[in-house]
Amino acid sequence: MSLQEKINSLDSFKDTLGENLIGLEKEGLRVSEDGSIAQTPHPKSFGSALTHPKITTDFSEALVEIVTQPTTGAKNAIGELSKINHYVNNHLPPTERFWPASMPCILRGKTNIPIAYYGESNLGQMKTVYRRGLANRYGSVMQAIAGIHFNYSFSLDFWSSYQKTLAPTSKLDSTRFISQHYMGLTRNILRFGWIITYLFGASATVCKSFMQDYHEHDLEEFDDNTLYLPYATSLRMGDIGYQNTQEDKKGIKANYNSLRQYIYSLRAAMQSNCEDFEAIGIKKNGEYLQLNTNILQIANEYYSSVRPKPIINGNDRPLNALLNSGVGYVELRSLDVNPLMKDGIDTEQIEFLEAFMLYCLLEDSPAISSSEINEIDINANLVAHRGREPGIKLKQNSKELKLNSWGEVILSNINDCSALLSKSHKTSVNKISARINNPDLTPSAQMLNEMKIEEKGFFEYTDQFSHKYQKLYKDTKISDGYFSELEKLKILSTEKQHEIESDKKISFDQFLEEYFSSDS
Repeated sequence: MSLQEKINSLDSFKDTLGENLIGLEKEGLRVSEDGSIAQTPHPKSFGSALTHPKITTDFSEALVEIVTQPTTGAKNAIGELSKINHYVNNHLPPTERFWPASMPCILRGKTNIPIAYYGESNLGQMKTVYRRGLANRYGSVMQAIAGIHFNYSFSLDFWSSYQKTLAPTSKLDSTRFISQHYMGLTRNILRFGWIITYLFGASATVCKSFMQDYHEHDLEEFDDNTLYLPYATSLRMGDIGYQNTQEDKKGIKANYNSLRQYIYSLRAAMQSNCEDFEAIGIKKNGEYLQLNTNILQIANEYYSSVRPKPIINGNDRPLNALLNSGVGYVELRSLDVNPLMKDGIDTEQIEFLEAFMLYCLLEDSPAISSSEINEIDINANLVAHRGREPGIKLKQNSKELKLNSWGEVILSNINDCSALLSKSHKTSVNKISARINNPDLTPSAQMLNEMKIEEKGFFEYTDQFSHKYQKLYKDTKISDGYFSELEKLKILSTEKQHEIESDKKISFDQFLEEYFSSDS
């Protein structure tokens, strides 16, 4: 069945697409007055980073992560993100503000990137040791990069109608059917995901302090304090960003061709010892340096632009939950934080991403061969480093194709899919699609052009937005009770952490042994 035939078939139940759920995870560094990473603990005014469902930390104690609950519609998702942004800006220590970009602020060396602390419970210690392992394996500097994750799930009503209409003879139960098609969606995100980096990349420049440990790189000097690439879209998504290098060396890479293959490929990496990581050791002077010496400490260590995710219930392990309950949603991880927007993302972008997800679901999605995964990796790096270069060509089925020519085809298909969502989605897709033949409209180009006109380097240019947005949030009047839910969550999360810490019945060594034995 062709893409257009599938679109026509969905028309009769397109209303179920309005029930699809959107969740956002946005990271941002807390910075001190001089623009360096804050050395202070996670503010108590936010609640517990271990147990708060909406305000936590990522790698660093200073890298705050805001998590919105799944909701319908781009406006609702942005509304909640903006409210939590508002809250954290109003509850920061008085000498701190948030850094509004993916690439970090001034770095004073890797020892000044404090690893996140989650208390003394076994679970809290595990989260900290995992991050200590990341620092020892890959370095702390690249872990200070921030991003936005876009979580998306199609409604159960949609899936029911989809299976009856497009696969009436399928003998799969609903869980297996849904997982199978989510995996097809993830493969297409890998194939076509370069277009997300091109359209929304917002990190063509970086502070020189970020690159001080890189002895070899191809970045050019923008000014005394800034490095860049003239046609880059997202250095974050390029080869200076967070990469897993051991998987390629050992021949272990996530396999998206089925859910079972995906699970087994990650488990293989979690169960395969790595000599480089063995050299680090597990403990030094009684302190854990990493959780283990395997290629992956845990499944989340595997970096990819997309992940199939389960709905976690209780103490389920992620891979066990995927195997037993199937895919619950898909996490797109390739979005830069856009400094030109107060929340790093806007409604228009979210509506485009919804249409992109629908296209990736409906487009045919054959298995990915080893040669195609190589092309996918080449394309991703090319677009990250040189995506706006005139005449740039990508790889497709062993042939070279101009980026804008391929992009036009993809965007035309996304536009056709957007008609199933709403007029607003179609308008958003049309507006953003103009960037494919006019690179100057992309965030990366806009920022670079402004930096040149204003004669400002990365830090000075980005820092002005950190002050602007902090003032905007602090000056915005709010109604009584506007933050009441977040105030309750702060108290409840703190109480829950105390409860977890008081319930420590086994040693940390035994906790880890039981944890890993249950995820095999």
